[in-house]
Amino acid sequence: MLDSDISWQVLRRIVQGWAGTAAEIAEVQHLEGGGVNNTLGITTTTNDRAVLKISPHRVNRDFEREAHQLQFMRDLGVPVPRVYAYQTATLEQPDSYLLMEYMDGVDLATAREQCDAQQFERLQCDLAEVLARVHAKTSDAYHRVTATPGPTFDSWPTFFHHVYDPIWSEAQKDPHLPAKARKQVNKIHEKLDRLLQHGDAPRLVHWDVWATNLLAAPDENGNWRITALLDPNCKFAHAEAEIAYMELFHTCTPAFLKAYTCHHKLRDDYHRVRKPIYQLYDMIDHVALFSEQYVKPMLQTLERASAVV
Repeated sequence: MLDSDISWQVLRRIVQGWAGTAAEIAEVQHLEGGGVNNTLGITTTTNDRAVLKISPHRVNRDFEREAHQLQFMRDLGVPVPRVYAYQTATLEQPDSYLLMEYMDGVDLATAREQCDAQQFERLQCDLAEVLARVHAKTSDAYHRVTATPGPTFDSWPTFFHHVYDPIWSEAQKDPHLPAKARKQVNKIHEKLDRLLQHGDAPRLVHWDVWATNLLAAPDENGNWRITALLDPNCKFAHAEAEIAYMELFHTCTPAFLKAYTCHHKLRDDYHRVRKPIYQLYDMIDHVALFSEQYVKPMLQTLERASAVV
């Protein structure tokens, strides 16, 4: 099943550029994906499989960024899909796309349903090892991971403002957000320089680690393992912000935290101060994206964060 503006000829050309001119498409399936692109699972007549993200008739530079980030993490030994090809639309080739390796596995929520308690605890330990490998990569400055050099920041609070100032500007326009809450967030926003100080280096983060972006599968011995991290939005940031995001959305368990802290310690002021602040801004981001349905949980995180201030 294809949207009307994605032609079979375009798909065939992309697939043959990867699998050879003799390759023919046997099956195309819609997969869960982003809003401005279509995410398709493609199988050829020779049973080769790939995943295609495509934005028809649209210049979408996100695919170049994602391809760069996937290769960056793959070079570090992180389990991510191999990139086969990508293109940003031009007048001659009007479709933007990213073609990448099909990775076996189910998302983390499905894996939890299929595992017993001990299996899932071991899977969480494996997830901790994968994230520790990501976070082991450091930089001299805070910045987004992009194919072409962008702005860098010596200060984590300054980079945090760079990321979240436009998000908060959008979120506070939401009519469902009480005026009192806006004032409370603005009070916290003004104190981020003090609240977010830490002694760690800028570390590579995936920046969107939640159940749908994690694939898992049992190995030949029946032990569940993380097979892939998907849809990165990589930055060199404070790694604690990534852990706070995972805790907020219940992506990780105490077994994960125990295994992770064998590699990267979480200081007491993470739990007391920074985690509530990071989780507040995660919720602000969701209000900016999804509006009313996230206002109530944002107000709950705001209550916890306000206690810190």
